[in-house]
Amino acid sequence: MAVHSERVQTQSPESGKAAVATIETSAARSGGAGTAKKKSARPADGRSIGSRLAPYLLLLPATVATLGLLGWPLLKTVLVSFQNLNARQLVQHLTEWNGFENYTEQLKDEQFWAVTGRSVAFTVLNVFLIMVGGALVGLLLNRLGKKMRLLLSIGLLFAWAMPVVASTTVYTWLFETRFGVVNWLLDALGWHSMAAYNWTGSQYSTFFVILLLLVWGSIPFVAFNMYAALTTIPKELYEAARMDGAGSVKIFTAVMFPNLKPFFLATTFLEVIWIFKAFTQIYAIKAGGPDGLTRTLPIHAFLEGSGRQHYGTGAAIAVLTILILGVLMAYYFRIILKQEDEL
Repeated sequence: MAVHSERVQTQSPESGKAAVATIETSAARSGGAGTAKKKSARPADGRSIGSRLAPYLLLLPATVATLGLLGWPLLKTVLVSFQNLNARQLVQHLTEWNGFENYTEQLKDEQFWAVTGRSVAFTVLNVFLIMVGGALVGLLLNRLGKKMRLLLSIGLLFAWAMPVVASTTVYTWLFETRFGVVNWLLDALGWHSMAAYNWTGSQYSTFFVILLLLVWGSIPFVAFNMYAALTTIPKELYEAARMDGAGSVKIFTAVMFPNLKPFFLATTFLEVIWIFKAFTQIYAIKAGGPDGLTRTLPIHAFLEGSGRQHYGTGAAIAVLTILILGVLMAYYFRIILKQEDEL
């Protein structure tokens, strides 16, 4: 203790240096505390405001372009749906608002509900066949060797990349009444009554041609997605299932399907939208005929709007089509969001 008291009282150069060092150390500590206080003023995640706003600024040009290209036409369609806009108003540049008259007229029209039911049934059947056929082709791609997989992929790619109008024209030629390849082939196989069969003369035969065209053009998309999803499943899961004695069906239900569930949900969602709004194939083959029996909601909106020059009515049907599709997909979209939260 005596030695300690002497060091405190003695003003030697060494003790002066020690005191200065102590003061500097205290100042550094106090400065560090101040710096820490300044740093604590930042957000909890440690990012500045600029870095947090950067993603939104990068998305801003695409958002503006989307609103300009899609938002404005949609808004214009909604406004027209509340107007009595026919040929006279269009020529004279008149704006006659009629409120919800176009909507109430369609909601009371039996033809509108017949077209709606036909559109829903047509969509369900198409999507079912597309998903089953695409899944089977995707499984085939996963089992083939490299050369055969490449050959099949090229064929699928050509079918997928063919313009819609071109593929519809080819199918029209194939099912032509007098010189179509399909009728010639059926006649050669012994079905002589099909030699001059009119495939677009009845509702169901016309829908068969349209369905075949839509399924043929949509299977490549599902098949490629299916094959890509299959490549993400570890091979160890297959080996473990085979060691447990699982067959092909059990491997698909217990190993593949649980891992492919997000793929099935997302792809089915996209296919429902794609088929429900299909227009070119149906219109190019028979324009909703015969006798309007193959009309779907997009065809009905076009024929009532541009065809009969009742543009307000056509716009109302278009808006109702969007609302009906939204109602049909609301529950399904909820399932997709729930699936993403589980992942």
